[in-house]
Amino acid sequence: MNKKFALAAIALALAGCSMAPTYQRPEAPVAAAWPDNVRLKLSGEMVRSDRWQDYFAEPRLQGLIAAALEHNRDLRIATARIAEARAQYGIVQADRLPNVNATAGRNASLTPAGASAFSPNAIHSQRYDVGLSLLSFELDFWGRVTSLNDAAKASYLATEEAQRAFRLSLIADVANAYLSLLELRERAELAVSTAKTRTEYRELTMRRREMGVSSDMDYLQAEGAYQAALAEQSNLERQQAAATNLLDLLVGHPVAQLKDLPSGRPLAGQDIGAVQLAELPAEALLRRPDVLAAELRLLAANANIGAARAAFLPRVTLTGSVGTASRTLNGLFDPGSGAWSFQPSLAMPLFDAGRNSSNLDVAEARKVIAVADYEKTIQQAFREVADLLNAREQLATQLAAQQANAAAQAQRLKLVEARYRVGIANHLELLDAQRESFAAQQGALQVRRLQLATATQLYKALARGTEDAPEERKP
Repeated sequence: MNKKFALAAIALALAGCSMAPTYQRPEAPVAAAWPDNVRLKLSGEMVRSDRWQDYFAEPRLQGLIAAALEHNRDLRIATARIAEARAQYGIVQADRLPNVNATAGRNASLTPAGASAFSPNAIHSQRYDVGLSLLSFELDFWGRVTSLNDAAKASYLATEEAQRAFRLSLIADVANAYLSLLELRERAELAVSTAKTRTEYRELTMRRREMGVSSDMDYLQAEGAYQAALAEQSNLERQQAAATNLLDLLVGHPVAQLKDLPSGRPLAGQDIGAVQLAELPAEALLRRPDVLAAELRLLAANANIGAARAAFLPRVTLTGSVGTASRTLNGLFDPGSGAWSFQPSLAMPLFDAGRNSSNLDVAEARKVIAVADYEKTIQQAFREVADLLNAREQLATQLAAQQANAAAQAQRLKLVEARYRVGIANHLELLDAQRESFAAQQGALQVRRLQLATATQLYKALARGTEDAPEERKP
């Protein structure tokens, strides 16, 4: 009895062994603080909410994002891959427990006369069996099955984080497509208004040429400006149609057919919240879904090393059955019909032509790749966030200057138009003022859209990809 308890204790102790290397998170290969051009502007700001509804406040944009989260096919694929990874993890996890099957069978045979060395007569035999069987259950002395289970679990969780990252990307892409569509619509409206104004001045120049006040050169300049406005209008309408098709693709449903979608606001009325950040890069970056997915892939690679190492050691498997057996069906459960079998086996690799060594080399190489991928992901995330933070500040300054320029050019155009109508300014001066004013207004719309797109990308770069507020989450 004491020997049995000792063997059981040894088996339990060995079952807790693991050949996997002790995991240590690699140090983040980035600076300990944000660059000076953005760090001082973030003092005291902390993360409050990841809810996209709080970040994108415009009702129409919220409706488009909600529709995309429901209908987008790529998101459905990413979600299905989570279910696939979860099922694969369940398959591997099942190997940690014995598989017991209920069995029932009949075995009958006939040996013809003269074919048996034991009897000259024909031999007829049959046997009925009912019981429970255990097939090839491995005692996980060296943690091989546990390591495989840990690797499958990490891969499943990495797939889940990858889906969160894609979800954030989809939200940002829908917002950017919507902003681009708004920009193109407003620029097209501006081009239509400009073409209409240039039509009036072309007709005015034609009349003045007929009266001998303007020259053929003035008329050709007016005609060229008018045709350029028409060309820009057609170009913007083409881009607007392409932007509409892109938005339909991202939403997964024609936007025009969405019911109860609120009317939208102009570009200047978009209220995309300012990102609130943690003070240190590690606190903001290490919780990103893509970084978490990269670390989980590293954990899976680390666990696979443990499984590859355990393959060098003996493997003990158990096979057995217990039940009843009888020559007749009605005697299966009679006293004395009990039957059992127990077949433990020990397999020790002696010669495998280097297979196990190669498998270990593959596992270790994949861990090196996973470490580099994790570090690269952090570096890319740091660069992305630093660029966006800097762009957010610079675009705010650029937009203010561009709007001031547009206002100044519009005022200049009014003065030149008044001077031209009374014959003080020439047509070349008017044409220059028109071009400068049109370009300034178009530039202001472009910069405003870039500023809003930067705020959208910051949400994608720093949100955790969950709908809970951070203070409600468990650490």
